[in-house]
Amino acid sequence: VRASGSTAGVKMAPAEVRGLKNVVWKKIKLAVFDECKKEDEWKVLLLDHFTTKLLSSCCKMSDLLAEGISVVEDVHKNHEPVPHLKAIYFITPTEKSVDGLIRDFKNKSSYKYKAAYVYFSDFCPDVLFHKIKSSCAKAIKRCKEINISFIPQESQVFTLHIPDVFHSCYSPDVEIESVLDITAQQIVTLCGILDENPGVRYKKQPLDNANALANLVEEKLVHYYKTDEEGKVKGKTQSQLLIVDRGFDPVSTVLHELTFQAMVYDLLPIEKDIYRYQTDDSNKEKEAYLDEHDELWVKIRHKHIAYVLEEIPRLVKEISSSKKATEAKLTMSNLAQLMKKMPHFRKQLSTQTLHLNVAENCMKKFQSHVEKLCKSEQDLALGTDAEGQKVRDFMRVLLPVLFNKSFDPYDKIRAILLYIFGMNGTTQENLDKLIQHAQIISDSDMIENWKYLGVPIISSSASQQRKPARRNRSQEETFQLSRWTPVIKDIMEDAIENKLDPKEWIYCSECPAAWNGSGAVSARQKYKTNMTDERKNETKLIIFILGGMTHSEMRCAYEVSEAYKSCEIIIGSTHILTPKRLLDDVKALSKPKVSQDTFSLIIE
Repeated sequence: VRASGSTAGVKMAPAEVRGLKNVVWKKIKLAVFDECKKEDEWKVLLLDHFTTKLLSSCCKMSDLLAEGISVVEDVHKNHEPVPHLKAIYFITPTEKSVDGLIRDFKNKSSYKYKAAYVYFSDFCPDVLFHKIKSSCAKAIKRCKEINISFIPQESQVFTLHIPDVFHSCYSPDVEIESVLDITAQQIVTLCGILDENPGVRYKKQPLDNANALANLVEEKLVHYYKTDEEGKVKGKTQSQLLIVDRGFDPVSTVLHELTFQAMVYDLLPIEKDIYRYQTDDSNKEKEAYLDEHDELWVKIRHKHIAYVLEEIPRLVKEISSSKKATEAKLTMSNLAQLMKKMPHFRKQLSTQTLHLNVAENCMKKFQSHVEKLCKSEQDLALGTDAEGQKVRDFMRVLLPVLFNKSFDPYDKIRAILLYIFGMNGTTQENLDKLIQHAQIISDSDMIENWKYLGVPIISSSASQQRKPARRNRSQEETFQLSRWTPVIKDIMEDAIENKLDPKEWIYCSECPAAWNGSGAVSARQKYKTNMTDERKNETKLIIFILGGMTHSEMRCAYEVSEAYKSCEIIIGSTHILTPKRLLDDVKALSKPKVSQDTFSLIIE
């Protein structure tokens, strides 16, 4: 099997991974590949940017090979004709992708493939359908809509496919209605894949976006389940969908997190989940994917960095037959020597080498400056110090950060924002002084533009009433520099325990029985001994954050699912945030939009 053109050089995720990725792969396999599979018949697969990213997230090339795919091509590029093979076009219903299809079947004498089986990832507009019909109808043996418009990023995490979405949601110069409509349609495809018709609720504040989006989702769910393939009307299932707007918890977006995944994506230059590194025994740069194909990554990604640094050496010792080799302080060079002596364990050690390298690089950044920031950040975020004493003067906590020359402008801006979020806004005069002290005049929009997210930067009488009540976590064990808990975790736990305030959390639809106060999803539920039955009968809580989610919020979905076995939590958003990218996006809100191509085609 080969990947052709620009599709070469990318790894695909394993199909056997659990959760959302597996559900999506099964749907694609059933709806696309099983439908046109014949014994001993090879086919060409043509993809566009989105469908490449979609397939890359949930299957690998060996899975495609097993489905009779011999070649993978980019529908947008010219490719060699293979007239004796049939072609499967799995594409988005866009003009660009449809034009690529039509180009391959311009006239019968120059067909690039024997026939075309066309599968659209979403609803195909009539205008495009008629364009295909009038151009190459005779070549097309099948044309079908699959309805998958989201990316399963992890087993319990999804994102949508909307370019420039942050700017479109919050720029004062952009009408948000069309973006919300697309967002709603894509969320409905997630519900469809999960075979859920959830009760839909939204959080009233800080903006009206969640209200508008929730009502659109409910409207589209009604339409979707009235027009399913079997012609049946599907009632509400025992699941719930909560929709919130990004401004509901600004603190978690800028705080330095010390759990492994969040720390890695914040402090290291990760691009498209690729980590580039060098080992001590080689000058050659290596690439590694941080994804669920890597069992060790799955095991440690949500752990505190202190645990990770203990865990990796322990795992190395476990697979080492020579205690001597590992008794000395474990370093990259020692590990490289160990690998040379033990070819049998090279693969396992290679993974640990990677994560030790990642962890050591994180710790270098932590020890150089992040450690000094963390205490101040935690005090500003919580309003209490490590001993639980109330912070009496926030400015005394903030100013040492602003005057420290070793901190870069982003770190100072993050600290100023935490101060403002904690105070529910400040005066214009005070803000001007802080910007001057930090010497960030050219980046002041990174602070001031938060107003477009409904977060008070300049205080007013309305902003003083805004702070939500938090769950009491004083009895939970935490590290001193990791005392903050994302607000989304409170929301998840309150939802499962039926404690969400109905005045704050408005239903757009009828409330499913399991969420109406009966305690059906309570942590006290008696579990069935049969795990398969338990998973089948559990309820789902789907959380959608408009405007981006953080890695720490993703972690909460796994932690709460683990704690409350009766409820599986799936968290999704328009995209995944890192603090630096978010600040850049916030700054850009007051500038005209620059369109970017959000995906690149990569298959291995």
